[in-house]
Amino acid sequence: MNTPKRSFIPAFALGLLFGFGLCLSGMTQPTKVQGFLDVFGHWDPSLALVMGGAVAVGLVGFWLSRRLDQSLLGEPFKFPPESGVDGQLLIGSAIFGVGWGLSGVCPGPAIVNLALFGEKAVIFAAAMFGGMALEKLFALRARIRQVEEGN
Repeated sequence: MNTPKRSFIPAFALGLLFGFGLCLSGMTQPTKVQGFLDVFGHWDPSLALVMGGAVAVGLVGFWLSRRLDQSLLGEPFKFPPESGVDGQLLIGSAIFGVGWGLSGVCPGPAIVNLALFGEKAVIFAAAMFGGMALEKLFALRARIRQVEEGN
C-alpha cells in the first residue's frame, strides 16, 4: 500500500498520542482489562469509561468524515462496503473476544507494550501477526477458489 510521505508524520504523531492515552488510562496492563471482564469478582469499571470516551470521539470523527470530501490532510475517505453481519464477522469477533479476555490485551495495547520491550508482548505480537497472516492466506485461497469456479 503506497502511503504518501506527507501522511507519515501526522499518522505517527496520532499513533503516539493514542499510545500515550492507552498508557495513561492503564489499558496497557492486562490486569486492568481482566478486572473489567471480571463482572462477578472485583469488577473494575474504568475501562468502560475509557471505551465510552473513545466511542464518543469516534462518533464525532465518523460523523464528520461522512460530511467531508477528504481528510484534513487532503486524503480521500475510503469506507468499506456495508455488508452486514455474517458468520465470518461473528466468528472473528468471538475469536478476538476470547483472545482479549484470556490475554487482557488487544492490538493497540499490544503494539504499545511491544514498544516497551515486554517479553510477553513480543510473544503476543508474534501470535497476533501470525493470525493476521493466516487470515490473509485464507482470504487469498477463498478468492482463488472463487475465480476457479467462475464466480
